Amino acid sequence: MMKQLENKVAIITGGAGSIGKTTAKLFLEEGAKVLLVDISETQLKEVTNDLGSKNVAYFVADVSKAMEVEGYVNEAVKLFGKIDVFFNNAGIEGVVKPIVDYPEDVFDKVIAVNVKGIWLGNKYVLPQMNEGGSIIMTSSVAGILGFAGLGAYVTSKHAVVGIMRTTAIEAAPLKIRVNSVHPAPVNNRMMRSIEAAASAGHGDEVKKQFEATIPLKRYAEPIEIAQLVLFLASDNSQYITGTTQVIDGGMCAQ
Repeated sequence: MMKQLENKVAIITGGAGSIGKTTAKLFLEEGAKVLLVDISETQLKEVTNDLGSKNVAYFVADVSKAMEVEGYVNEAVKLFGKIDVFFNNAGIEGVVKPIVDYPEDVFDKVIAVNVKGIWLGNKYVLPQMNEGGSIIMTSSVAGILGFAGLGAYVTSKHAVVGIMRTTAIEAAPLKIRVNSVHPAPVNNRMMRSIEAAASAGHGDEVKKQFEATIPLKRYAEPIEIAQLVLFLASDNSQYITGTTQVIDGGMCAQ
């Protein structure tokens, strides 16, 4: 049976995080060649070693810097000859504080990575992307709902939807599909950080509170997000573009 991403080349930003790494593993199993992009070389090396495939490479970049974004795009083309799939996934959570107390420098950093980084990714990948390619952008349930204390993060994840819809319209003549994915809380480092920031020393209680707001009563696992991204990356989703793909255990239905 043919693999879903046979002979396809994918770039994954935020490649050292749990969703990036899990998606990379799935992509490799489905026949893709993968370039992982992240800001920490140490973590990228570790993930690349763990993946243990000749079809994976990495590139160190700050996604909020145009030259570095151009760098990873050119590297993918140089190494693998083309780009078919772009998982525009890098993001940071910022801090948990009400807007009136939110530090401006942290706000600027969250917007730089989560909005400008996503925008620059599309800007530089599109001209090099194969006709019929797929761009998947990571937003969040925070791109649909509001959450007290996460003003910068919520703002940034709403902005991703605007970039996604615009890119989808502009890329349609090339049959390039562009969609965003909107996970509920995922069982990973970012959520541990948000839980701890919400109530120092009481992360477990915060997790229980979050879980109580989800009809399926649990966090998502990274593999569940990766499976949705794989579907959107594959030719099985050829008529899906410009959509917000919610994967949230029913959280946004309420």
